[in-house]
Amino acid sequence: MKRTIISSVIMIVTTINFVFAQQKPAVSSGNVDRIGQFQSNYVAPRDIDIWLPEGYSTAKKYAVLYMHDGQMLYDANSTWNKQAWEMDEVASKLIANGQVEPFIIVSIWNVGEKRHTDYFPQKPYESLNTDQKEFVTKQLIEKGRIKEPFAPQSDNYLMFMVNELKPFIDKNYAVKSDRKHTFIAGSSMGGLISMYALCEYPKVFGGAACLSTHWPGIFSVENNPIPQSFNDYLKSKLPKLKKSKLYFDYGDQTLDALYPPLQKEVDKLLKSQNPKMKYKWETRFFEGKDHSENAWKERVHIPLLFLMND
Repeated sequence: MKRTIISSVIMIVTTINFVFAQQKPAVSSGNVDRIGQFQSNYVAPRDIDIWLPEGYSTAKKYAVLYMHDGQMLYDANSTWNKQAWEMDEVASKLIANGQVEPFIIVSIWNVGEKRHTDYFPQKPYESLNTDQKEFVTKQLIEKGRIKEPFAPQSDNYLMFMVNELKPFIDKNYAVKSDRKHTFIAGSSMGGLISMYALCEYPKVFGGAACLSTHWPGIFSVENNPIPQSFNDYLKSKLPKLKKSKLYFDYGDQTLDALYPPLQKEVDKLLKSQNPKMKYKWETRFFEGKDHSENAWKERVHIPLLFLMND
């Protein structure tokens, strides 16, 4: 039963031309610009949905939140599992209440069959030995996530974001392009790639929100070398994260049931290093919460408040 549940979570769809396309997600507040099949020299083309708050004006500048799994963020009627983060409602409420400065959301669609290779932090994986890499490949093939030997492409995914997508956003939208006003967020594998983006590009992103971070990398923890490789990588990068903000959270149901002991090891690392590094960090535990968009939409306002306030 548990294996069935774990195998069924984290699946998403894809598609899409570098023109504004039709069938944009329905939102209750603000507007969405759809860029279809954004072309890249680094990764497969994908949709980009850009949410603009009510009253968006080029007369002022907005902060920017980049989010992964973009097709899951707004309209539950359009998603594979009929759930969504409802980011338009969450963001609009925070802005209207004056709890955060106005911001836009750049929602990056995943390409379903490439999601794991795009989002899996590459450098920690490359630190594994041959036997460990074969173990990871076998596990992912058994779960149907890949069909060939595993080879993460997350460095290319981040170069797409930093060298292609962000310059496009900075040029075409009224945004503050500095790191202090540029954030990144995601859940599960999207949490991993958000952590990785901040570590690799601390001069580009000012903070990362990592919800239900998928520290196992695969779908079991027994004899799994991946969590330690992530911890070792994070420890090596912390000295460069001065004045950065890191948010993590986790539940304890469905796939999140794997996370409590792994997140506690990460917290131990962050706590031990923080007196020297002076980054801002927060981890929250949500008892009884599962691995789903419904769970994340209930609490995503918390990391947004953390990231966007001093």
